[in-house]
Parts: sequence; structure tokens; C-alpha cells
Amino acid sequence: MKLDKSIGIPGHLLFGYFGVLIFMMGDGVEQAWLSPYLLDRGLDIQQSALLYTVYGVAIAVSSWFSGVLAESYGPQKVMMVGVMAYILGTVGFVGYGIPELDFSIMLVTYAFRGFGYPLFAYAFLVWITYASPKESLGRAVGWFWFVFTGGLNVLGAYYSSWAIIHLGYLETLWSSIFWVLIGASFVLFLKNETFPSSNGEGTWSKIRELSKGLTIIKEEPKVLLGGVIRVINTTAQFAFPVFLPLYMAEHGFTTKEWLQIWGGIFTSNIIFNLLFGFIGDFIGWRKTIMWFGGVGCGISTLLFYYGTQFHESGFWLVLFFGVLWGACLAGYVPLSALVPSLVKQNKGGAMAILNLGAGLPVFVGPILVGLLIGPIGHEGVVWVLSGLYFVSAILTKFLVLPKERSMELLKVET
Repeated sequence: MKLDKSIGIPGHLLFGYFGVLIFMMGDGVEQAWLSPYLLDRGLDIQQSALLYTVYGVAIAVSSWFSGVLAESYGPQKVMMVGVMAYILGTVGFVGYGIPELDFSIMLVTYAFRGFGYPLFAYAFLVWITYASPKESLGRAVGWFWFVFTGGLNVLGAYYSSWAIIHLGYLETLWSSIFWVLIGASFVLFLKNETFPSSNGEGTWSKIRELSKGLTIIKEEPKVLLGGVIRVINTTAQFAFPVFLPLYMAEHGFTTKEWLQIWGGIFTSNIIFNLLFGFIGDFIGWRKTIMWFGGVGCGISTLLFYYGTQFHESGFWLVLFFGVLWGACLAGYVPLSALVPSLVKQNKGGAMAILNLGAGLPVFVGPILVGLLIGPIGHEGVVWVLSGLYFVSAILTKFLVLPKERSMELLKVET
């Protein structure tokens, strides 16, 4: 309870935060090098693109179901299913797919592996929304995104940069299972005391619960808006790596400098994931998302792109703009508090929409680049991404909480 009041973490879920951090570190070991490694092994670029597309679809589907499954069966069980999916997918992918470069096995097993982390991490996020007092919910989800991104994009990258040299590529992938199991072990310490139990419900009742992931849109259309805003939040994050390294190289940046800039972006991001959780609780969730997230990302996206043209090969200038963009990305953190608060019941259904929005950008970003880069070029794609952020700021204006809506009506009547 003391942690609730001081830093916003529900005390009885503290071990879960550690579990997500270590699990996501294991999940992130191959992010920076798997694609070029497979291309060196003999895959062509089309096969690599298809592999990541199928993986992204699996993540999106798993993200969608994580919310309602957590509400139907309890988050702890869903998290353990995520662990099993990750381990089985890894065994198939690393043990049978990669050694023989059997592409059909690689497609199936890598997709199966993709079901793992959304079921583990996003089911825990649903748990947080139920267990946290409303006044500290922004901080609680801020801490979640801090450990999620810190594990996936920072610790995973730093660990793999050491492991691929000292262990080898395949051995590094195998070692991910060890870290995932360590992360899962923390979940065993958690108690379900603050989560509504669905024990005793029949099969059909739970099937009806799954349908709430769709019916919630009709009951509260603003939840769908929240999902759209969540897609926009990280679409650029998955679009930039497709074309920005080539653009940066044209302006004199080395691969090492690009990786340092990308690492700086997400170091900034994890820090501000935490800060914007506190800021959102203080100044309001909508204001934080709209101004720091939407408007901030819209402006910093353009600065990040044009920074190389303002000052040729200006590493520190581009790094500064990148860090600014990474900070503004975190401005969307209160969305995980705002969207489930739009509904009194069925928070799992609301989180299902939001989690789907978190999963879709994995392949929406690359597809957007593939469709637009030919007709409008690098610059045009950046303007589209920037424009989407400004659109999200406008959409956020309509995410009014029931209590705020009542207060606005009362002002009108008086």
C-alpha cells in the first residue's frame, strides 16, 4: 500500500514488474540482428519481410486476446500460457527452423513465438488497471511501460551485443529461454487478491466474455478511438528502421552512429515512460497524451528527419532530436490508464482494443513504408507519420471520462 501512495506501483504486484522486465529482456535478444543474420545465412529480403509480417500478425492477434482472456481466466494463467507459447516457438524456430533454414518451419514457429510476449506482458497490464487506485493509475502504467521498453529495447539489446560475441548467434537465441523462465518465476509470487475471479463460470459464459472485445466498441465507441490513437503512437517506431538507416547513410552517418542514435531514443523513452505516468496523474491524462504525445511527436518527427539537413553529419543534433522524439513517444503512456477508465465494467474488453493497438504497428509501420516510399519518397513518408501524430492529438480531445462529461454538462446547465 505504501508503494501505491509513494511511487504508484501496487505493492502486491511488485514482483510482476520485475518479471515483465526480465521476460522482455529475453524476448528482445534478437531484435537488432536477426534479420541481417538470416539474410547472411541465405534467406532473401522477401522471405525476411514475410517472416516479420507473419510474426507481427501473431503479435496483433495475441495482443487482442490478452485483455479478455485475462479477464475470463485470470491474468496469472494467461501469463503462463504466454511463457509456454514463447518457449515452444523458440524451440521450434531455433532448434528446427534456423539450422536447416527450413522456411515453412520458421514461419510457423516464429509466429507461435510471437504469441508469447503479448499474453505475458499485456495480461499483466490488465491486472494493473484493476489493482491500481485511479489517482495513481497513470504512474502504475508508466512503470509498466518503463520495464516493458527497458527490457525489450535496452537490456535485450545490451545483453545480445555481449552474447553474440561470447556465446554465438544460435546460443544467444537459446539463452532467451533462460531469461524468460527467470521472468516467469517472479509471477509465481503474485496473488490474485485484487482481481475479479471468474472461477465457477461455465464455458459458454467465458466464450461470451471473449466476444466483449468486439461489443465494447458498440457500447463505448471512444474505446475504439483509443485503439486508433495507440496504433498511431508506435507506427513510426516500426516504420523508421525500414528506411531511416539508408537515409542517414546518404547523409554521412555510419551504421554505428545510427545504432547509437536509436539506442539513445529508447533510453530517453524508458525514462519518460515513467515521468509521463507521474505527469499524467498530475495535469490530466488527456492533456498529457494530446500535447506531449500527439503534438510533441508530430513536431519532433519532422525535426528528427530534417536535422541531418540542417547540419550535415551533425550527430549530436540528430541525437538530440531523436531523444526528444523518444521522450514524446512516452507522452502516450496515460492512454493505458485513460481507455479502461472510459468504462465502468469490462475493462478487459477495453484493454483488448488497446492491446490490439499496441500490436498492430509491428507490421502496419513497415507496410505503410512499403506502400508510400515509392510514390512519395522518404520525405513524404515522414510527413505522413507526422500528420498521423497531429490527427491523434485531435482524436484525444474526444476521450472524455464519464466524470468529466458530467461536470461539463453541469457547467452548461448552470
